Amino acid sequence: MTATAQRWRFGLGRCHREKGHYAPNRLSTPFQSVVAFATDGVSSFGVSVVSKVFADRSPLGLPSFSFAVCAEECGALRTDLGLLMEVRHGLEAMSTADLIIVLPTDGRPLTLREPVVDAIVDAHRRGATIAAYCTGSFLLADTGLLDGRRATTDWNLVADLAERYPRVTVEPETLYVDEGRLVTGAGAAAGIDMCLYLLRREHGTAVSNAVAREAMVAPRRESGEVHYVPPSEARATRRPRADDTRMADVLRWSRNRLHHAMSVDDLAKHALMSPRTFARRFREVTGTTPHAWLRDQRLDRVEELLETTDLSIRKIAGLVGFRSDGVLRDHFVKRHGVPPRDYRRVFSKH
Repeated sequence: MTATAQRWRFGLGRCHREKGHYAPNRLSTPFQSVVAFATDGVSSFGVSVVSKVFADRSPLGLPSFSFAVCAEECGALRTDLGLLMEVRHGLEAMSTADLIIVLPTDGRPLTLREPVVDAIVDAHRRGATIAAYCTGSFLLADTGLLDGRRATTDWNLVADLAERYPRVTVEPETLYVDEGRLVTGAGAAAGIDMCLYLLRREHGTAVSNAVAREAMVAPRRESGEVHYVPPSEARATRRPRADDTRMADVLRWSRNRLHHAMSVDDLAKHALMSPRTFARRFREVTGTTPHAWLRDQRLDRVEELLETTDLSIRKIAGLVGFRSDGVLRDHFVKRHGVPPRDYRRVFSKH
């Protein structure tokens, strides 16, 4: 393997970093072959998500992915919408896949037959990354691969997953959980976040952001930006807050001013709120503090600049609002476990 072909896979469990859950860095070739596994009742939205994220965009200068949908047997599968989908690949497609995504389904029971379990376990043993989200997390748990590990699923189903698979540590309020070569996501749209996270982890922030822009989806959501709605509350009708528009505006405004020092007072003034009210509403919307959110936005921008430019670390620190390259380095190491120069050596396009 040449040095240019090598990549650090930063499996950091980003959505858990504030809790101290870090997976070790690994050295490998980023995935190229992607296979989605479908069962009867497969989510039509799920098929659409993975096929869109991992479409071949090589004409745009992005990585070339091969993508296929497989099932236990070739033939027609009925989706959750009642539509028939022709599946041209059987379980043999998993034998060469770098990344296998177990798609969510409305079918019941949420279990797998032995040939499917064997195919997924063999692929994982071979070195493939296995990902699943929503009810797909139940199917992945059924293989036994999640025993002794953390995982997540649709928030309305976390209690069921924990009860059915007591050896799995279920994380109830996260978008996705990174356990190295096993990654799980929450429900519905969280599949987009999980797929973009996998792209970001193995191909870098610039690639992930470019795919998100081309697919017209949000480039990044950490678990701290998610509203966890308990089932009892989810059943109630929830109205948007009158100040939601102002909060969205202040987030956009601050993203465009990362090179400036910004205090909570500055943000509150732009949002036309008192600092105390703003801090409370900010946490309600983002799940974190303004200070932590700004730090993460700056680090996101640092990643992209490291990948796409040859600017010095000191110059980048100034562009994103860190006081010095030393402060940037300290925050970057806390997030990735490696200094900015090592990250650049792996992901830089220059």
